[in-house]
Amino acid sequence: MRIVLVGPPGAGKGTQAAYLAQNLGIPHISTGDLFRANISQGTALGKQAKSYMDAGNLVPDEVTIGMAKDRMEQPDAEGGFLLDGFPRNLKQAEALDENLKAAGLKLDAVLDLEVPEDEVVKRIAGRRICRNDSSHVFHVAYKKPAQEGVCDVCGGELYQRDDDREETVRKRLEVYHTETEPIIDYYKAQDLVVTIPALGAVEEVTQRAMAALGRGE
Repeated sequence: MRIVLVGPPGAGKGTQAAYLAQNLGIPHISTGDLFRANISQGTALGKQAKSYMDAGNLVPDEVTIGMAKDRMEQPDAEGGFLLDGFPRNLKQAEALDENLKAAGLKLDAVLDLEVPEDEVVKRIAGRRICRNDSSHVFHVAYKKPAQEGVCDVCGGELYQRDDDREETVRKRLEVYHTETEPIIDYYKAQDLVVTIPALGAVEEVTQRAMAALGRGE
């Protein structure tokens, strides 16, 4: 299956993408991983991306599209893939369609993870990260530490990242509504969109998505 996963920041795309890709037996292709891999391997596209990032500029669509195209042409993606974070705007969506069409392929589904905006803000703004180890993540409502402000794992100080502050989250949502939401209408016109309510336990959301894909138990 060839699937695109979309949804606002805080919808749990990364978590769901990993579970779904594993259940479906296809690679999880995320924009973040594409950038890291290309930059660390010193590819031509990676060098281009790094030059823009080092200058504090956005990486052009052409570079991101090129990275995604190269990754989708790898042997492990012959039987399908799950795209997470790409396409993120109409130009990228149109380029993806063109690349797939040229290869005689097409998308099977676009999964739209639906989460109320207030819940998105609550999820992200409530995160607290350990200063000693950023993999130790807590939440003021959903995963409280035993002692406020202190990491249960190592005793380090818990803090709120600037990216997780409410005003920043709301700006990220504005960008999502402006740039990424239009691709949902674009794919609805192709009858590819399946809306998945993304509230509830991770396993429940995964089950809903698998059922929507006709792969439920």
